Amino acid sequence: MSVGQAQRTVNQLNKDIASLEKKMADLVKKEADRTKKIGTTQRSITKNTSASMLRTKSRQIEGYQKELAKVLSDKADINKKMADKRKRLSDATLKLQKEESTQAKSLVKQQEKVYATYEKQISDLTKQVTEQSAIATSSDNVFNSDGTEEFDVFLSHAAEDKESFCDEFSAILQEKHGLKVWYDSISIKWGDSIRAEIDKGLKKSKFGVVILSRNYIKKYWTNYELEALFQIESNGGKVILPIWHDITKKEIQDFSPTLAGKLAMNTSMMTPDEIAEKLNEIFQSSLED
Repeated sequence: MSVGQAQRTVNQLNKDIASLEKKMADLVKKEADRTKKIGTTQRSITKNTSASMLRTKSRQIEGYQKELAKVLSDKADINKKMADKRKRLSDATLKLQKEESTQAKSLVKQQEKVYATYEKQISDLTKQVTEQSAIATSSDNVFNSDGTEEFDVFLSHAAEDKESFCDEFSAILQEKHGLKVWYDSISIKWGDSIRAEIDKGLKKSKFGVVILSRNYIKKYWTNYELEALFQIESNGGKVILPIWHDITKKEIQDFSPTLAGKLAMNTSMMTPDEIAEKLNEIFQSSLED
């Protein structure tokens, strides 16, 4: 039995008991009324009461006594039902407590499992950063000609995903963790060459965070950025850190098997703040390395 089912059973038993208690209160009132009428009628009989009136009052008393007997029988029946309901309520409450305890333990295990998964992800990503840094070469390439980094993170994303994730993620990285982020909304000014600014951001960033979504895989500029990041990574440059946002693994596999094979964070499982925390841990680890 689930917690929900156990709770519904407890609720129903409480309603049943409340209904029986109301019926009992009505019967107690009825019992008092019939008892009072019997007493009143009996007191109205005197030595001056005529024989015919005496017979009438006797019949009235007999009728009240029959009604009173029925009330007492109904009370006994309701008392029995209430005792049964209260016992069942006690058993159901105990079962509910056990189900809640079992569910709580299950949630703790799930949280521990998720935490262990996150820790493995950060460990694998940190290892990936270390390995990429170890094979870094001094040979020049079109995207990182001078080796000077001005940004900690380059955010490659689709404009359609700004409101649902990217704006908040970028703000957390900058305001909470103090990272220098290349983000088109703040890095490209009116009149700037889009391609030139993107190239500058790519060659001057330490990491390339790719926020993969259905919108991302359809855009020209995002594909341009992704190709550049792949070229840099192939030459021992920055590491591509993928984030899945509102997209399935099959869609990513169809778009890029290479990206599908990379360990990724997923916005359906983690908040922007949690992902930013993981990225900051990788960045700080890279500084130590």
